Amino acid sequence: MNYRYALKELRRRHYRTLVNILGIAVGIGLFVSINAVSTAYQKAVSLPFKNLGADIVVQVPERRTMDSSRPAVSMRGVRLPFSNQLIPAGDVRKLKSIEGVGAMSASLLLWEFDQGGFRTIMGVDLSQPNLGPVKVKEWLEEGRFPQKEGEVVLEKHYAKFHRTKLGYTMKIGGRDFTVVGLLEIREGSQIASANIYLPLDDARKLLGGAPDSVNVAYLRLKNPALLSRVKTRIAGMINGASVTSSDSFLELMGGVSRISDQFTLLTSIIALGGAIFLIIKTMLANLVARSSEIGILKAVGWTERDVQKQLLGEALIQSLAGGFLGLILGYAVSYLLGFIAIPVTMPWEVNLLPAMAKSAEPTVVRLPVSVSAGLMAVALALSLLTGALASYFLGRRTSRMKPVDILRRL
Repeated sequence: MNYRYALKELRRRHYRTLVNILGIAVGIGLFVSINAVSTAYQKAVSLPFKNLGADIVVQVPERRTMDSSRPAVSMRGVRLPFSNQLIPAGDVRKLKSIEGVGAMSASLLLWEFDQGGFRTIMGVDLSQPNLGPVKVKEWLEEGRFPQKEGEVVLEKHYAKFHRTKLGYTMKIGGRDFTVVGLLEIREGSQIASANIYLPLDDARKLLGGAPDSVNVAYLRLKNPALLSRVKTRIAGMINGASVTSSDSFLELMGGVSRISDQFTLLTSIIALGGAIFLIIKTMLANLVARSSEIGILKAVGWTERDVQKQLLGEALIQSLAGGFLGLILGYAVSYLLGFIAIPVTMPWEVNLLPAMAKSAEPTVVRLPVSVSAGLMAVALALSLLTGALASYFLGRRTSRMKPVDILRRL
């Protein structure tokens, strides 16, 4: 292929060249942005679990929620939440032994109702530093995490509302605790959100329960592909257990996430198909306009293969230029979409607040849109494929063009 001749030809027919490049760029830009948004929805619903380092959360709801004939329990003082009753020690051991479970941590979530209002208390297991709500220690803004009995960390907005600072002493369940740290809950981590965090043993003493009391279990799987199998196993193993994972959030996100998940590929194909159609149509029109030039080239000795290679080179140059421009366009659109906030409805089982304290508004998180290197590579490969398809149709058209017929019309 004569690259010099190809570049001169593209510059000379700059209008059609620009149309082709923009057509490819729009198709590739749509492909990149649509796939980036679809992936972002998946990341958004898995964000709460990623921040905990867990794949599955297991809880046992209060039986009163399943048997309305049982009398109501007192709401005063420290008590267990409706959705988080104690998990028997035997069931905790069963969870650890399930095939596919790589690690497990547990916590004790408590509610306290007093004259000062309502607050949530999370007793965390310090022996598993990378799994469960203990990971909130990574979000400390002031102070440190509890190291001994009688120390607590407060969520900073709760502390500000109650005018509580580091070093202050506060009463929880009639006992004195010293505030040693303040933290801010990371976006999308409401599944681990509480007003007060303290060691698991302190939470057990507040409840006055057994020394092995827990009511939330966090499981990390050896292989995420085992998620459905492990959830089914847990449901059959623990009667009345509530098993929550990222797909539980996806079900509650409604039509937008389902459409994004199911029709991403179809929409991408339509966008690229439109770009390919536009390019082929423009190049075929260009070929008709250049028929006299091609006839002369064949008359002076260019073979049909030489002409096809020249046209292929021109198509690939335009495809590369359009592909890189499309990547820039897709990245820019994805960057702007990253400022969009989407509602993520918390499943009832992992909402830490009682019904009368729950906000009517769903949790809102920013859409974590990003363009991966893999997506960029696929988009660029599709751009080159577009050029190859265009050159194929051009090659078929040129093979039927005879120089004698062309020159006769000059």
